[in-house]
Amino acid sequence: MIKKWKIIFVLIIFAIFGIILWRILPAIKSKNPIKIGILHSLSGDLAISEQPVANATMLAIKEINNAGGILGRQIEALVVDGKSDENVFAAEAQRLIEEEKVAAIFGCWTSPSRIRVKNVVEKYDSLLFYPVQFEGLENSPNIVYTSTTPNQQMFPGIAWCMKHLGKKFFLIGSDQILHEIIKDVVFAYDGSVVGEKYLAQGDKNIEPVIQAIIDAQPNVILNNIEGDANILFFTELRKRGITPEKIPTMSFSISEPELQLFNVDVMTGDYATWSYFESIDNHENNEFYKKFIEMYGEKNTVSDAMEAAYFGVYLWKQAVEKAQSIVPKNVRPALNNQAFDAPQGLIHIAESSLHTWSFARVGKIRSDKQFAILWSSEKSIKPEPYPTSRSPEEWNSLRKNIMEQKGSQ
Repeated sequence: MIKKWKIIFVLIIFAIFGIILWRILPAIKSKNPIKIGILHSLSGDLAISEQPVANATMLAIKEINNAGGILGRQIEALVVDGKSDENVFAAEAQRLIEEEKVAAIFGCWTSPSRIRVKNVVEKYDSLLFYPVQFEGLENSPNIVYTSTTPNQQMFPGIAWCMKHLGKKFFLIGSDQILHEIIKDVVFAYDGSVVGEKYLAQGDKNIEPVIQAIIDAQPNVILNNIEGDANILFFTELRKRGITPEKIPTMSFSISEPELQLFNVDVMTGDYATWSYFESIDNHENNEFYKKFIEMYGEKNTVSDAMEAAYFGVYLWKQAVEKAQSIVPKNVRPALNNQAFDAPQGLIHIAESSLHTWSFARVGKIRSDKQFAILWSSEKSIKPEPYPTSRSPEEWNSLRKNIMEQKGSQ
Protein backbone atom coordinates (compact mmCIF):
# COMPACT_ATOMS: atom_id res chain seq x y z
CA MET A 1 0.00 0.00 0.00
CA ILE A 2 2.83 2.37 0.94
CA LYS A 3 4.71 1.56 -2.28
CA LYS A 4 1.55 2.27 -4.29
CA TRP A 5 1.18 5.72 -2.75
CA LYS A 6 4.84 6.41 -3.38
CA ILE A 7 4.36 5.59 -7.04
CA ILE A 8 1.25 7.81 -7.23
CA PHE A 9 3.14 10.64 -5.49
CA VAL A 10 6.05 10.39 -7.92
CA LEU A 11 3.67 10.39 -10.88
CA ILE A 12 1.91 13.48 -9.55
CA ILE A 13 5.26 15.27 -9.14
CA PHE A 14 6.26 14.36 -12.71
CA ALA A 15 2.87 15.54 -13.98
CA ILE A 16 3.20 18.87 -12.19
CA PHE A 17 6.77 19.28 -13.49
CA GLY A 18 5.59 18.45 -17.01
CA ILE A 19 2.84 21.06 -16.86
CA ILE A 20 5.25 23.70 -15.59
CA LEU A 21 7.81 22.81 -18.29
CA TRP A 22 5.13 22.88 -20.99
CA ARG A 23 4.08 26.37 -19.87
CA ILE A 24 7.58 27.86 -19.68
CA LEU A 25 9.07 26.24 -22.81
CA PRO A 26 7.69 28.91 -25.18
CA ALA A 27 9.17 31.62 -22.99
CA ILE A 28 12.53 29.84 -22.90
CA LYS A 29 12.41 29.34 -26.65
CA SER A 30 11.48 32.98 -27.26
CA LYS A 31 14.66 34.05 -25.49
CA ASN A 32 16.85 32.11 -27.91
CA PRO A 33 18.83 34.34 -30.29
CA ILE A 34 17.33 35.24 -33.66
CA LYS A 35 19.64 33.90 -36.34
CA ILE A 36 20.33 35.96 -39.46
CA GLY A 37 22.82 35.37 -42.25
CA ILE A 38 25.41 37.88 -43.47
CA LEU A 39 26.46 36.69 -46.91
CA HIS A 40 29.30 38.65 -48.53
CA SER A 41 32.60 37.99 -50.30
CA LEU A 42 35.32 37.90 -47.67
CA SER A 43 37.84 36.57 -50.21
CA GLY A 44 38.40 36.94 -53.95
CA ASP A 45 38.28 40.01 -56.21
CA LEU A 46 35.20 41.50 -54.55
CA ALA A 47 36.37 41.23 -50.94
CA ILE A 48 37.72 44.81 -50.96
CA SER A 49 34.19 46.04 -51.58
CA GLU A 50 32.13 43.50 -49.62
CA GLN A 51 34.06 43.05 -46.36
CA PRO A 52 33.30 46.65 -45.26
CA VAL A 53 29.60 46.10 -46.03
CA ALA A 54 29.56 43.04 -43.78
CA ASN A 55 31.22 45.17 -41.08
CA ALA A 56 28.53 47.86 -41.34
CA THR A 57 25.84 45.18 -41.00
CA MET A 58 27.54 43.93 -37.84
CA LEU A 59 27.61 47.48 -36.43
CA ALA A 60 23.82 47.75 -36.70
CA ILE A 61 23.40 44.33 -35.08
CA LYS A 62 25.69 45.30 -32.20
CA GLU A 63 23.73 48.52 -31.61
CA ILE A 64 20.39 46.70 -31.63
CA ASN A 65 21.66 43.98 -29.29
CA ASN A 66 23.10 46.56 -26.89
CA ALA A 67 19.71 48.29 -26.84
CA GLY A 68 17.91 45.07 -25.83
CA GLY A 69 17.57 43.20 -29.13
CA ILE A 70 14.31 42.53 -30.93
CA LEU A 71 11.18 41.27 -29.18
CA GLY A 72 13.34 40.65 -26.12
CA ARG A 73 15.80 38.46 -28.08
CA GLN A 74 19.37 39.04 -29.20
CA ILE A 75 20.45 38.77 -32.84
CA GLU A 76 22.97 36.06 -33.72
CA ALA A 77 24.79 36.86 -36.97
CA LEU A 78 26.17 33.99 -39.04
CA VAL A 79 28.85 35.55 -41.28
CA VAL A 80 29.48 33.53 -44.46
CA ASP A 81 32.02 33.99 -47.27
CA GLY A 82 30.53 34.12 -50.78
CA LYS A 83 34.11 33.89 -52.18
CA SER A 84 33.29 36.25 -55.09
CA ASP A 85 31.50 33.29 -56.71
CA GLU A 86 27.78 33.36 -57.50
CA ASN A 87 27.56 29.57 -57.14
CA VAL A 88 28.93 29.78 -53.62
CA PHE A 89 26.44 32.53 -52.80
CA ALA A 90 23.54 30.32 -53.89
CA ALA A 91 24.80 27.26 -52.00
CA GLU A 92 25.43 29.22 -48.80
CA ALA A 93 22.05 30.95 -48.98
CA GLN A 94 20.34 27.57 -49.18
CA ARG A 95 22.41 26.26 -46.25
CA LEU A 96 21.61 29.31 -44.13
CA ILE A 97 17.89 28.89 -44.71
CA GLU A 98 17.63 25.09 -44.63
CA GLU A 99 20.16 24.17 -41.95
CA GLU A 100 20.67 27.30 -39.87
CA LYS A 101 17.01 28.43 -40.04
CA VAL A 102 17.92 32.12 -40.39
CA ALA A 103 15.11 34.67 -40.26
CA ALA A 104 16.67 36.77 -43.04
CA ILE A 105 19.82 37.11 -45.13
CA PHE A 106 21.73 40.37 -45.53
CA GLY A 107 24.17 40.46 -48.39
CA CYS A 108 25.27 39.92 -52.02
CA TRP A 109 27.12 42.41 -54.21
CA THR A 110 27.03 41.58 -57.91
CA SER A 111 23.82 41.07 -59.85
CA PRO A 112 24.73 37.45 -60.74
CA SER A 113 25.11 36.65 -57.03
CA ARG A 114 21.85 38.42 -56.18
CA ILE A 115 19.95 36.66 -58.96
CA ARG A 116 21.20 33.26 -57.80
CA VAL A 117 20.25 34.01 -54.19
CA LYS A 118 16.91 35.42 -55.38
CA ASN A 119 15.99 31.97 -56.69
CA VAL A 120 16.80 30.50 -53.27
CA VAL A 121 14.91 33.00 -51.10
CA GLU A 122 11.88 32.80 -53.39
CA LYS A 123 11.94 29.01 -53.27
CA TYR A 124 11.92 29.01 -49.45
CA ASP A 125 9.83 32.19 -49.09
CA SER A 126 12.61 33.84 -47.11
CA LEU A 127 14.01 37.40 -47.13
CA LEU A 128 17.16 38.95 -48.63
CA PHE A 129 18.23 42.52 -47.85
CA TYR A 130 20.34 43.71 -50.80
CA PRO A 131 22.44 46.86 -50.14
CA VAL A 132 24.01 47.58 -53.53
CA GLN A 133 22.99 49.83 -56.42
CA PHE A 134 21.96 47.72 -59.41
CA GLU A 135 20.47 47.71 -62.90
CA GLY A 136 16.88 47.20 -61.77
CA LEU A 137 14.59 45.13 -64.01
CA GLU A 138 13.63 43.14 -60.94
CA ASN A 139 10.95 43.38 -58.30
CA SER A 140 10.98 40.35 -56.04
CA PRO A 141 8.60 40.07 -53.07
CA ASN A 142 11.43 38.32 -51.22
CA ILE A 143 14.13 40.98 -51.66
CA VAL A 144 14.37 44.32 -49.89
CA TYR A 145 16.42 46.61 -52.14
CA THR A 146 17.94 49.17 -49.77
CA SER A 147 20.14 50.84 -52.38
CA THR A 148 19.29 52.43 -55.73
CA THR A 149 17.76 51.64 -59.10
CA PRO A 150 19.22 53.41 -62.19
CA ASN A 151 16.75 56.31 -62.02
CA GLN A 152 18.03 57.11 -58.51
CA GLN A 153 21.76 56.94 -59.27
CA MET A 154 22.76 56.79 -62.92
CA PHE A 155 20.07 59.03 -64.37
CA PRO A 156 20.92 61.98 -62.06
CA GLY A 157 24.66 61.35 -62.55
CA ILE A 158 24.37 61.33 -66.34
CA ALA A 159 22.15 64.42 -66.31
CA TRP A 160 24.74 66.22 -64.17
CA CYS A 161 27.52 65.21 -66.60
CA MET A 162 25.56 66.57 -69.56
CA LYS A 163 25.09 69.89 -67.82
CA HIS A 164 28.67 70.29 -66.61
CA LEU A 165 31.03 68.03 -68.59
CA GLY A 166 29.63 67.23 -72.04
CA LYS A 167 27.27 64.97 -73.98
CA LYS A 168 29.57 62.44 -75.68
CA PHE A 169 30.03 59.30 -73.57
CA PHE A 170 32.19 56.18 -73.55
CA LEU A 171 30.78 53.23 -71.56
CA ILE A 172 32.98 50.75 -69.71
CA GLY A 173 31.64 47.96 -67.49
CA SER A 174 30.75 44.30 -67.25
CA ASP A 175 26.96 44.45 -67.52
CA GLN A 176 25.50 44.67 -71.02
CA ILE A 177 21.95 45.30 -69.85
CA LEU A 178 23.22 48.23 -67.79
CA HIS A 179 24.77 49.70 -70.91
CA GLU A 180 21.41 49.44 -72.68
CA ILE A 181 19.75 51.33 -69.84
CA ILE A 182 22.44 54.03 -69.94
CA LYS A 183 22.10 54.38 -73.72
CA ASP A 184 18.37 55.01 -73.37
CA VAL A 185 19.04 57.76 -70.82
CA VAL A 186 21.82 59.36 -72.88
CA PHE A 187 19.68 59.41 -76.02
CA ALA A 188 16.69 60.77 -74.08
CA TYR A 189 18.85 63.73 -73.00
CA ASP A 190 20.03 64.28 -76.59
CA GLY A 191 23.50 62.88 -75.92
CA SER A 192 25.53 60.27 -77.77
CA VAL A 193 27.50 57.12 -76.98
CA VAL A 194 30.72 57.21 -79.01
CA GLY A 195 32.06 53.88 -77.77
CA GLU A 196 31.71 51.06 -75.25
CA LYS A 197 33.71 48.14 -73.92
CA TYR A 198 32.87 45.21 -71.63
CA LEU A 199 35.25 43.92 -69.00
CA ALA A 200 34.22 40.69 -67.33
CA GLN A 201 34.85 40.28 -63.61
CA GLY A 202 38.48 39.24 -63.14
CA ASP A 203 39.52 40.42 -66.63
CA LYS A 204 42.68 42.55 -66.33
CA ASN A 205 43.16 43.24 -70.05
CA ILE A 206 42.82 47.02 -69.79
CA GLU A 207 45.01 48.30 -72.64
CA PRO A 208 42.46 47.68 -75.45
CA VAL A 209 39.86 49.58 -73.42
CA ILE A 210 42.13 52.59 -73.03
CA GLN A 211 42.99 52.59 -76.72
CA ALA A 212 39.29 52.50 -77.62
CA ILE A 213 38.70 55.53 -75.38
CA ILE A 214 41.55 57.43 -77.02
CA ASP A 215 40.19 56.61 -80.47
CA ALA A 216 36.61 57.63 -79.54
CA GLN A 217 37.54 60.93 -77.80
CA PRO A 218 34.44 61.18 -75.55
CA ASN A 219 33.62 64.10 -73.27
CA VAL A 220 33.03 61.72 -70.34
CA ILE A 221 33.77 58.08 -69.44
CA LEU A 222 30.92 56.31 -67.62
CA ASN A 223 32.54 53.62 -65.49
CA ASN A 224 30.82 50.54 -64.07
CA ILE A 225 33.86 48.31 -63.51
CA GLU A 226 33.53 46.19 -60.36
CA GLY A 227 36.32 45.40 -57.91
CA ASP A 228 40.07 45.86 -58.05
CA ALA A 229 40.24 46.05 -61.88
CA ASN A 230 39.54 49.76 -61.30
CA ILE A 231 43.12 50.14 -60.03
CA LEU A 232 44.51 49.02 -63.38
CA PHE A 233 41.94 51.05 -65.29
CA PHE A 234 42.73 54.41 -63.70
CA THR A 235 46.46 53.75 -63.62
CA GLU A 236 46.48 53.00 -67.33
CA LEU A 237 44.33 56.06 -68.07
CA ARG A 238 46.94 58.32 -66.49
CA LYS A 239 49.82 56.51 -68.19
CA ARG A 240 48.19 57.27 -71.53
CA GLY A 241 47.66 60.92 -70.65
CA ILE A 242 43.92 60.79 -69.92
CA THR A 243 43.28 63.10 -66.95
CA PRO A 244 40.04 64.50 -65.47
CA GLU A 245 40.81 67.79 -67.18
CA LYS A 246 40.96 66.09 -70.60
CA ILE A 247 38.39 63.28 -70.27
CA PRO A 248 36.77 62.98 -66.83
CA THR A 249 35.37 59.70 -65.53
CA MET A 250 32.04 59.35 -63.75
CA SER A 251 31.99 56.11 -61.73
CA PHE A 252 28.97 54.29 -60.33
CA SER A 253 30.78 51.60 -58.31
CA ILE A 254 33.80 53.30 -56.71
CA SER A 255 33.31 54.49 -53.15
CA GLU A 256 35.38 55.41 -50.09
CA PRO A 257 36.68 51.92 -49.12
CA GLU A 258 38.03 51.34 -52.63
CA LEU A 259 39.74 54.75 -52.61
CA GLN A 260 41.67 53.78 -49.48
CA LEU A 261 43.24 50.87 -51.38
CA PHE A 262 43.89 52.69 -54.66
CA ASN A 263 46.61 55.14 -55.60
CA VAL A 264 44.44 58.22 -55.20
CA ASP A 265 46.89 60.29 -57.25
CA VAL A 266 45.56 58.60 -60.40
CA MET A 267 41.93 59.22 -59.40
CA THR A 268 41.82 62.69 -57.85
CA GLY A 269 39.54 64.99 -59.81
CA ASP A 270 37.25 62.30 -61.21
CA TYR A 271 33.63 61.84 -60.15
CA ALA A 272 31.12 59.40 -58.66
CA THR A 273 27.37 59.37 -58.11
CA TRP A 274 25.87 57.83 -54.96
CA SER A 275 23.06 58.34 -52.49
CA TYR A 276 25.55 58.60 -49.66
CA PHE A 277 29.06 59.96 -49.12
CA GLU A 278 31.02 59.85 -45.89
CA SER A 279 31.52 63.62 -46.18
CA ILE A 280 27.78 64.36 -45.62
CA ASP A 281 27.61 66.74 -42.65
CA ASN A 282 24.56 65.98 -40.53
CA HIS A 283 23.96 64.53 -37.07
CA GLU A 284 22.92 61.06 -38.23
CA ASN A 285 25.96 60.64 -40.46
CA ASN A 286 28.41 62.01 -37.91
CA GLU A 287 27.10 59.50 -35.36
CA PHE A 288 27.20 56.65 -37.90
CA TYR A 289 30.81 57.40 -38.80
CA LYS A 290 31.83 57.86 -35.17
CA LYS A 291 30.34 54.50 -34.13
CA PHE A 292 31.89 52.71 -37.09
CA ILE A 293 35.44 53.86 -36.41
CA GLU A 294 34.99 53.15 -32.71
CA MET A 295 34.20 49.55 -33.64
CA TYR A 296 36.69 49.04 -36.49
CA GLY A 297 39.40 51.70 -36.09
CA GLU A 298 40.20 55.13 -37.50
CA LYS A 299 41.85 53.75 -40.63
CA ASN A 300 38.44 52.58 -41.85
CA THR A 301 35.91 54.53 -43.86
CA VAL A 302 32.23 54.21 -44.80
CA SER A 303 30.39 54.09 -48.13
CA ASP A 304 27.00 54.02 -49.85
CA ALA A 305 26.58 50.23 -49.74
CA MET A 306 27.70 50.18 -46.11
CA GLU A 307 25.12 52.79 -45.16
CA ALA A 308 22.40 50.87 -47.04
CA ALA A 309 23.42 47.66 -45.25
CA TYR A 310 23.39 49.46 -41.90
CA PHE A 311 19.91 50.95 -42.15
CA GLY A 312 18.60 47.75 -43.77
CA VAL A 313 19.03 45.95 -40.45
CA TYR A 314 17.02 48.68 -38.72
CA LEU A 315 14.24 48.48 -41.31
CA TRP A 316 14.03 44.73 -40.68
CA LYS A 317 13.99 45.29 -36.91
CA GLN A 318 11.13 47.79 -37.21
CA ALA A 319 9.13 45.43 -39.44
CA VAL A 320 9.68 42.49 -37.07
CA GLU A 321 8.47 44.57 -34.13
CA LYS A 322 5.43 45.73 -36.09
CA ALA A 323 4.60 42.16 -37.13
CA GLN A 324 5.52 40.74 -33.70
CA SER A 325 7.08 37.89 -35.64
CA ILE A 326 10.37 36.92 -37.29
CA VAL A 327 8.63 34.68 -39.87
CA PRO A 328 9.35 36.22 -43.32
CA LYS A 329 5.78 35.90 -44.60
CA ASN A 330 4.62 37.94 -41.59
CA VAL A 331 7.47 40.45 -41.79
CA ARG A 332 7.08 41.27 -45.50
CA PRO A 333 3.77 43.20 -45.25
CA ALA A 334 5.17 45.18 -42.32
CA LEU A 335 8.13 46.37 -44.41
CA ASN A 336 6.12 48.56 -46.79
CA ASN A 337 6.37 52.25 -45.90
CA GLN A 338 8.90 51.60 -43.12
CA ALA A 339 10.97 54.78 -42.72
CA PHE A 340 14.36 55.46 -41.11
CA ASP A 341 16.31 58.63 -40.45
CA ALA A 342 19.43 57.32 -42.21
CA PRO A 343 22.85 59.00 -42.51
CA GLN A 344 21.96 60.06 -46.09
CA GLY A 345 18.63 61.57 -44.94
CA LEU A 346 15.11 60.30 -44.31
CA ILE A 347 14.47 57.21 -46.45
CA HIS A 348 11.57 54.80 -46.65
CA ILE A 349 10.52 51.60 -48.38
CA ALA A 350 7.99 52.09 -51.16
CA GLU A 351 4.32 51.42 -50.52
CA SER A 352 3.85 48.89 -53.33
CA SER A 353 7.30 47.24 -53.56
CA LEU A 354 10.33 46.52 -51.41
CA HIS A 355 12.52 49.13 -53.14
CA THR A 356 13.75 52.14 -51.18
CA TRP A 357 13.26 55.85 -51.82
CA SER A 358 16.82 57.25 -51.82
CA PHE A 359 18.72 60.49 -52.38
CA ALA A 360 21.16 61.19 -55.24
CA ARG A 361 24.49 63.00 -54.90
CA VAL A 362 27.46 63.77 -57.16
CA GLY A 363 30.92 63.84 -55.60
CA LYS A 364 34.42 64.72 -56.80
CA ILE A 365 37.37 62.62 -55.64
CA ARG A 366 39.68 64.57 -53.34
CA SER A 367 43.36 63.96 -52.61
CA ASP A 368 42.46 62.88 -49.04
CA LYS A 369 40.49 59.90 -50.47
CA GLN A 370 37.13 61.48 -49.77
CA PHE A 371 34.47 63.10 -51.98
CA ALA A 372 33.61 66.76 -52.24
CA ILE A 373 29.82 66.82 -52.68
CA LEU A 374 29.01 68.99 -55.71
CA TRP A 375 25.27 68.34 -55.98
CA SER A 376 22.50 66.69 -53.98
CA SER A 377 18.84 66.01 -54.72
CA GLU A 378 16.56 68.05 -52.51
CA LYS A 379 14.63 64.99 -51.38
CA SER A 380 14.59 61.24 -51.80
CA ILE A 381 13.75 59.88 -55.25
CA LYS A 382 11.07 57.30 -55.97
CA PRO A 383 12.53 53.96 -57.16
CA GLU A 384 11.67 52.80 -60.68
CA PRO A 385 12.86 49.20 -61.12
CA TYR A 386 11.92 49.31 -64.81
CA PRO A 387 13.08 52.44 -66.72
CA THR A 388 10.15 54.01 -68.54
CA SER A 389 12.04 54.15 -71.86
CA ARG A 390 10.76 50.62 -72.54
CA SER A 391 7.97 48.44 -71.17
CA PRO A 392 8.73 45.84 -68.48
CA GLU A 393 8.03 43.15 -71.10
CA GLU A 394 10.58 44.69 -73.49
CA TRP A 395 13.21 44.93 -70.75
CA ASN A 396 12.63 41.34 -69.65
CA SER A 397 12.86 40.14 -73.25
CA LEU A 398 16.10 42.06 -73.78
CA ARG A 399 17.63 40.64 -70.62
CA LYS A 400 16.60 37.11 -71.62
CA ASN A 401 18.20 37.52 -75.05
CA ILE A 402 21.43 38.83 -73.55
CA MET A 403 21.60 35.96 -71.07
CA GLU A 404 20.99 33.44 -73.85
CA GLN A 405 23.77 35.00 -75.93
CA LYS A 406 26.17 34.77 -72.99
CA GLY A 407 25.19 31.16 -72.43
CA SER A 408 25.95 30.24 -76.03
CA GLN A 409 29.41 31.84 -75.99
